[in-house]
Amino acid sequence: MITVMTELPLELYRAEQVRELDRIAIEECGISALTLMNRAGRAAFDGLRLLWPAANRLAVLCGPGNNGGDGYVVARLAREAGLEPMVLKIAGVREPGGSAAQAREAALAAGVPEAICSPTMLVGQDLLVDGLLGTGLSGEVAGDFRQAIEALNAAPAPAYSLDIPSGLGADTGTVLGAAVKAEATITFIGLKQGLLTGDGPEQCGKLRFDALDVPVSVYASIEPSARRIGAGALIAALKPRSRNAHKGYFGHVLVVGGNRGMAGAARMAAEAAGRVGAGLVSIATRREHAAWISAVYPEAMAHGVEPGPELSPLLERASVIAIGPGLGRDAWGRQMLARVLETRKPLVVDADALNALAAEPVARGRWVLTPHPGEAGRLLNNAAGEVQADRFEAVRNLQQRYGGVVVLKGSGTLVADENSSISLCSAGNPGMASGGMGDLLTGVIAGLLAQGCSLAEAARVGVYLHAMAGDRAAAEAGERGLLATDLIPQLRRLVNP
Repeated sequence: MITVMTELPLELYRAEQVRELDRIAIEECGISALTLMNRAGRAAFDGLRLLWPAANRLAVLCGPGNNGGDGYVVARLAREAGLEPMVLKIAGVREPGGSAAQAREAALAAGVPEAICSPTMLVGQDLLVDGLLGTGLSGEVAGDFRQAIEALNAAPAPAYSLDIPSGLGADTGTVLGAAVKAEATITFIGLKQGLLTGDGPEQCGKLRFDALDVPVSVYASIEPSARRIGAGALIAALKPRSRNAHKGYFGHVLVVGGNRGMAGAARMAAEAAGRVGAGLVSIATRREHAAWISAVYPEAMAHGVEPGPELSPLLERASVIAIGPGLGRDAWGRQMLARVLETRKPLVVDADALNALAAEPVARGRWVLTPHPGEAGRLLNNAAGEVQADRFEAVRNLQQRYGGVVVLKGSGTLVADENSSISLCSAGNPGMASGGMGDLLTGVIAGLLAQGCSLAEAARVGVYLHAMAGDRAAAEAGERGLLATDLIPQLRRLVNP
């Protein structure tokens, strides 16, 4: 989970796009590269003082690029403030050029000592400032840079990364061989998409953003690569209800699932749909489960059915169908899915329904698929590790192959819609890594669809609601031991902003 120190922008960019923003600011707005570097160093130093006010001894690790130049500015400002900074550089690496060289000269002129980095130099420091590698990294980190990163991670002092934790892929959020595990990161000009998904949140720690006073006009010519989902999406989707409304206004969700031993999955999905506001909720499940579900969730209409004639009238009455929670992989589950796929109604597809879809792929427009990385790998005929290596590419490929809207779950959940736009949810926490959370999300999305949200809106708002409910539940009692059902009371509060 990312703890935001200042409000993060909603717009996300790839590294090449941020470099283009930087170029426009320099060439078209007349802001010199050195001015931007000095602003970045000042923003970083101010953040440092805010987070670690007692820090006095600083080791600033500087590479040869602009990232290192930012580090030299931080070191100079620390020296001028009466602290005890030291710059550590990597043996055998070229001296910085351009603006970074000017920043280095200013730091040395201010009396900042400079030395070659070694593990012993990191001992006894209050804070380690990471200015080794920036967003231009393409291959895996190796050699002396990798040794420096590993030494930094092993040192007892906290790490503070400039622009991006060294070794993290700015576009993918993947650790490239080795990456700094920062306690906090400050990033500049444009929010890099890799900071917020995959390995990014774990490596970044607390995240701060500073636009460095770049004019708003600079951003007009660059379309963001993705956007964060914010509270505005929730407010826009959940309009006040008419005073003369009745349950028919708010749709009828049918949850199909709850095979033997998994009745709870269908029940949780159904309750989530009801708690976010669906007017009616039905469950098509195994015969032996229907009575139990009716007892524990009396508001739902639970039906024990077989895939044929008994299911047909339930499908006809529903406005949205959610299939997958506890569906199972036996003949009953496969037949239920086959029958559901014959309908033309909007679907939310999860869990074992996705595994069956991977075995017999089909594409359609009116559905939301909600795979986790393992399921996504099966849908794409590759491994979960390949999905995690570039989550943005994976969710885009899933949407192109299967149609509709795709939700790729995980740290920094991604939503790809029918227009190839990608949204990212930066809320959520590790406590949500427990059984049943995906079933809950399926019900939330289905419940929003039933109330008239579009596929994309239901997916985005559903993901945000689910994550925020998890964060609120964790805030009350902690992350460890968080259960899916702990989110249900929070869901109702969140849909009544």
